[in-house]
Amino acid sequence: MNRTIYHLSHIDLDGYSCQLIMKFTPYKIFNYNANYGAEVRQKLEMILENIKKSSDNALILITDLNLTADESRWLNSEVNNLNENKKDIKITLLDHHGSGEDSANKYEWYYLDTTRCATKITYDYVKEHFEFDEPTWMEAFVDVVNAVDLWKQEEVANFEYGKVCMRLVNETRELNRVMFAKEDTKYKLSLLLEATKLLGKENAPILLDDKIHSLKKSFFMNDKNNTLDNLATKYVVELLGKARKEKTIYYKGYRGYLSYGVGNTSIIGNGFLTAYPEYDFIVDVSYRGTMSLRANNKVSVAQISKEWANGGGHPNAAGGRIIGFKEQYRYDRVKKQIEKIINDKEAVAGDLEYKKENI
Repeated sequence: MNRTIYHLSHIDLDGYSCQLIMKFTPYKIFNYNANYGAEVRQKLEMILENIKKSSDNALILITDLNLTADESRWLNSEVNNLNENKKDIKITLLDHHGSGEDSANKYEWYYLDTTRCATKITYDYVKEHFEFDEPTWMEAFVDVVNAVDLWKQEEVANFEYGKVCMRLVNETRELNRVMFAKEDTKYKLSLLLEATKLLGKENAPILLDDKIHSLKKSFFMNDKNNTLDNLATKYVVELLGKARKEKTIYYKGYRGYLSYGVGNTSIIGNGFLTAYPEYDFIVDVSYRGTMSLRANNKVSVAQISKEWANGGGHPNAAGGRIIGFKEQYRYDRVKKQIEKIINDKEAVAGDLEYKKENI
């Protein structure tokens, strides 16, 4: 198959396990992940935008996500339009949620089977249709995911190990999957890959449960050992630093850094400002539109917060809430909202200054 694969999957054990299977194919793959609701559409829009920028033939692979009738109709139409304009794009959707039945009955690219989890469907599909360098543990791991995702408690060994694997994915919150989508997926897949090494061992669920903390630390550790919080903070600050070009904002001549949903601003924000002293402030916006700002004696973020969102606080630590903020699953759209606030506030300030000068 001579196609670049754009793989959109769910954000649970089943969804990431589908992507783990695809790691053992030889194709060029870009991974995306989404929960249900508006995030699915936004991630599909992102995929289509990236396909348009590429000259490669493409496969949009969707696993462990059912599309609504409207989403299926829209995606089918978008791909047909691109193909009519000399693109070569195919869609394959592999899912097990019965709520997708209407779409499955209408579109040949929509494969639905409610008797298997998405990981097992993907595994069987890949073996039949793709080149696949299957590791020896793969089938056993697929059975584990299938047991816990379909809640087959009678398969005691697989079910119990699957529960720990499920928590392994659900509690990996150190990286934000909007800001650091690529790294977050890599993190989760690396942990699942480590989990496969204990398959079949006596007391495997307990062994994995005991190892979770050390597995997390191993991912973030670069040189010397430290607490998980410190290791993850250093890793996140380095990621923020690498993305400075696209995530820098300016307000009234001050240089700021805009992050989204990173959290822990006191530690990460101050860590960033220490590592990159050319910045005057950092602001982290949550999914609900609350702002947390930090500075290092170069500007009053209490004043910035007041001007942006009627917030307040201390000169070096402040917060507020953006009225009317729309939750986004794409950083570029968050930045547009914040830059509009900045531009509007600077325009108002400019008008006031003009009026003062001309009174």
